[in-house]
Amino acid sequence: MTAAQADHARAHSDIRELPEGFKLDTPRMEDGAAIWRIARDSRTLDLNSSYSYLLWCRDFAATSVVARDAEGEPAAFVTGYIRPERPETLVVWQVAVDDAHRGQGLAAALLDGLTTRAVNDLGVRYVETTITPDNAASMRLFASFAERHRTGLRHEVLFDAGLFPEQGHEPEVLHLIGPFEAPPGRMD
Repeated sequence: MTAAQADHARAHSDIRELPEGFKLDTPRMEDGAAIWRIARDSRTLDLNSSYSYLLWCRDFAATSVVARDAEGEPAAFVTGYIRPERPETLVVWQVAVDDAHRGQGLAAALLDGLTTRAVNDLGVRYVETTITPDNAASMRLFASFAERHRTGLRHEVLFDAGLFPEQGHEPEVLHLIGPFEAPPGRMD
């Protein structure tokens, strides 16, 4: 191992691993219904149509992940995409864990696994997500994510409440995390 590889390994030694019995995997179209149900049952996410989750599994599978349980069924997911005008930025759209599997660190492990893959394979240097001010659990998840990766975290309102057509929608606060360092030997 070179000195650069050793430094890279030390910098990422806090990355969360999936709990035993779960497997990190790329979502498939047949996972769309299960992912939709997990999102619906979360009671915190904005629920998209079931059709959109099918499209997500088809068109954005490379920038999304699922945790599969011992039976191979989705137990948690993270959906994301690369910003077209900022190809070094992964936008995390939704993170959800099935009720039966909460409290095991699946969300953190999936977020770490997806980001590691995106940094190594796609040249991602930043992660963005938006969180409403009432979602303390998501704020903790992304703050601890930035801390584990020893990188910066900035906040700013991206979409003010007045931009949403429905009454009572809270503002969406952008959480910009990064930069993530490229693995040794990668030239971007």
